[in-house]
Amino acid sequence: MSRLDSMLRRFTAQRDGLNWAAKLVESHAGDGLDMGLGNGRTYDHMRETMPDRRIWVMDRVLQCHPSCVPPELDFLQGEAEEGLARLAEMDAKIVLAHYDFGYGVKEEDVAEAARLSPLIAKIMVRGGMIVSGQPLEGFDQVQGPEHIAPDRYYFYRT
Repeated sequence: MSRLDSMLRRFTAQRDGLNWAAKLVESHAGDGLDMGLGNGRTYDHMRETMPDRRIWVMDRVLQCHPSCVPPELDFLQGEAEEGLARLAEMDAKIVLAHYDFGYGVKEEDVAEAARLSPLIAKIMVRGGMIVSGQPLEGFDQVQGPEHIAPDRYYFYRT
């Protein structure tokens, strides 16, 4: 598979998975969280999909497209551990989270996701959903949309 085809497959899985998860949590109270702002595409989609929810965003640096800059109060800049700890201290209640942290080295990305999993668990509401590009630990993995390959994206119910 070409890198372009792989990227398109990932973006489609990400969008479809977020849409699917957002429907599952419609009746639950809580905020959204985009872990790994990057260019801002996922954040932009989350705020469009869940317009009545606060969407928290975290990343090491703010370098997204100008149309995707989150409000200053909703952006947690710095290392993931610090941002997740701040959300826990604020007693944030996250109903839908998207996990997209990574360095681009699979072994390092999987290890980071495992290390951050307990911190993510502290802020998730019961019945919430996590859509993740990496495997997480300590959550109930569920089957996502049928057309998304199990190894392409991971879906967790909290």
